[in-house]
Amino acid sequence: MGSMEASTAPENGTAAAAAAAASTACNGAGGGGAAAASNGGGVERRLRSSAASASWASHLPLEVGTRVMCRWRDQKLHPVKVIERRKSSTSSSPADYEYYVHYTEFNRRLDEWVKLEQLDLETVETDVDEKVEDKATSLKMTRHQKRKIDETHVEQGHEELDAASLREHEEFTKVKNIAKIELGRYEIDTWYFSPFPPEYNDSPKLFFCEFCLNFMKRKEQLQRHMKKCDLKHPPGDEIYRSGTLSMFEVDGKKNKVYGQNLCYLAKLFLDHKTLYYDVDLFLFYVLCECDDRGCHMVGYFSKEKHSEESYNLACILTLPPYQRKGYGKFLIAFSYELSKKEGKVGTPERPLSDLGLLSYRGYWTRVLLEILKKHKSNISIKELSDMTAIKADDILSTLQSLDLIQYRKGQHVICADPKVLDRHLKAAGRGGLEVDVSKLIWTPYKEQG
Repeated sequence: MGSMEASTAPENGTAAAAAAAASTACNGAGGGGAAAASNGGGVERRLRSSAASASWASHLPLEVGTRVMCRWRDQKLHPVKVIERRKSSTSSSPADYEYYVHYTEFNRRLDEWVKLEQLDLETVETDVDEKVEDKATSLKMTRHQKRKIDETHVEQGHEELDAASLREHEEFTKVKNIAKIELGRYEIDTWYFSPFPPEYNDSPKLFFCEFCLNFMKRKEQLQRHMKKCDLKHPPGDEIYRSGTLSMFEVDGKKNKVYGQNLCYLAKLFLDHKTLYYDVDLFLFYVLCECDDRGCHMVGYFSKEKHSEESYNLACILTLPPYQRKGYGKFLIAFSYELSKKEGKVGTPERPLSDLGLLSYRGYWTRVLLEILKKHKSNISIKELSDMTAIKADDILSTLQSLDLIQYRKGQHVICADPKVLDRHLKAAGRGGLEVDVSKLIWTPYKEQG
């Protein structure tokens, strides 16, 4: 498996340019004498304003690859790179463009369309060597740009992609095609491109049935669909119920359309995810909050039915409205409880997203430290793996990152000072929702048939 805003830019270029023009008109019409009396200051300001406006106009429309400062939602200016541009009206004015920008300080999930007035054109930097050819299907780059990407531009979650694959991935997915979705009672800003069928790419917003995950272009279509859809939970077997939380196991082979729609939905929030159209090989574990209206999806993870690499999780997502509530940690813990029931050790499929890596590192840290704190005698990595179903390599890398392991006489030795363990446990934060194993009723896939 791994906020856009469209509106018309003003014809005069920027808000600053409009203010300058208004100031010039005011000085010329009403206060010529006073301006001249002030050591010619008003005239100088008008000359500077006119020169700046002419300079700005010479940059328009901005080329793909241009770097400039852009006013973000915090009302501060941040450096951006122009990724794409489009006409915002039928006018032939070079000012009538919108720009899709990447905030170079932030993750790609914050890329968005902006209006010209949000850009500070006085900060425009055009580097010919770094401009990408302005064709959506072109992957040609200058030597300078290729070298720069090869050496420095490896995003978190893409560490295992080579430079050529990374460039192809970024070119193909550089512009979000869907700005928002409506799912249940939430309207959600999307983060990344998802390869929906072409007929949906001109839709600024898609409407999902929260139970069967069919998607539509218009609210009225969703309303008609909801009158006919008789599902009130994901199609599949409920394998866990504790309080208002339920987990459903959905077989991709038995519920192919649901599995594919879930992948389309997930790709909107996962940059690294590879979309699998052949979902027959996967099981989907969908976590829901349940009430009298039905079971509402908050997140999911998927796993291969048969994995030669001992992967116990292929893809994981907590939907944005439900993040920071412990659901991601719950999903990770649940995947390991399934591994324990299978009698196997497990590990997530790589590469992990940036948020996925943080979640896993936090889970491994808490689980291992709690065992080390309770275990007074020496314990080996193999024993920790048997107890937790965490792969030995993941245990080793986690303990090394915490400086809790040393290499002595040809073997790794765990150094578990109680005070150090307490400090790391405190830094790891709370563990999130716990899986009540007594509520898990599940048969491993290999035993089901």
